[in-house]
Amino acid sequence: MKLNVFCLIIIALVFNACSPNNVTKDESLKKYFDQYNVKGTFGLFDNGQGHFTIYNLSRFKDSAYLPASTFKIVNSLVGIETGKIVDEKLVIKWDGVKRSIEPWNKDLTMAEAFKVSSVPYYQEVARRIGKDKMQRFLDTLGYGTHDQKKAVIGAIDTFWLDNTVKVTADEQLGLVKKLYFDQLPFQKRTMRIVKDVMVMEKNANYTLGYKTGWGTGENGNSVAWIVGWIVENQHPYFFSLNFEGPRDMDVVTARMNILKGILKQHGFLEGKK
Repeated sequence: MKLNVFCLIIIALVFNACSPNNVTKDESLKKYFDQYNVKGTFGLFDNGQGHFTIYNLSRFKDSAYLPASTFKIVNSLVGIETGKIVDEKLVIKWDGVKRSIEPWNKDLTMAEAFKVSSVPYYQEVARRIGKDKMQRFLDTLGYGTHDQKKAVIGAIDTFWLDNTVKVTADEQLGLVKKLYFDQLPFQKRTMRIVKDVMVMEKNANYTLGYKTGWGTGENGNSVAWIVGWIVENQHPYFFSLNFEGPRDMDVVTARMNILKGILKQHGFLEGKK
């Protein structure tokens, strides 16, 4: 697919207007993925300049993968908008099932569940939302590259985890950009709450907001995501990182090291942008 077609796709999805002149391919970023023997892509959008910097353009625009826990962004938005989540302080009781991720084994607020990426909490949120309402919001967002009705019906609490729903890296970047600027079809209060819980690091140099994701692709490989934004000197930049590798790899370490390595190479994290 040619670059100008890529631009038309993004415009059609109401994500980021682009032209053949505002995308720079940066193949120098390959070394960060090679360090962990993974195949991936990274896209960065400079909102002030309207410019994309992308490694592995074909994967960024054409390849779709399960969103895994990055879907908690949408799940949170829909949950708050429908009143199933009152606010970030809503507690859902632990179901008593002992799981391998210890922070999940207790009562959690929405903010806590988002930070520790609790699957059980958000599965319960999805069940409370219900199939029809979830379907309606997914259709409105145009979220995913599949038959949404088939995906959601019968799998309301797993469709983002089992490869039924798939999203592209450019779609993910567009979603967080629209969220940041209150341009999604939700109330501003709803979007504000979700934006606030996405902030993971904040200091004198930068604010870093994101959501991670980790799942298993149809080929058995680990699929990893980090999508979000970094703000320096009141200037927002939006990013989408995706890669896949062996099922038993240390995704948590690789994911953050790749992201921060790339950001540092592009002059971030030191307050100099």
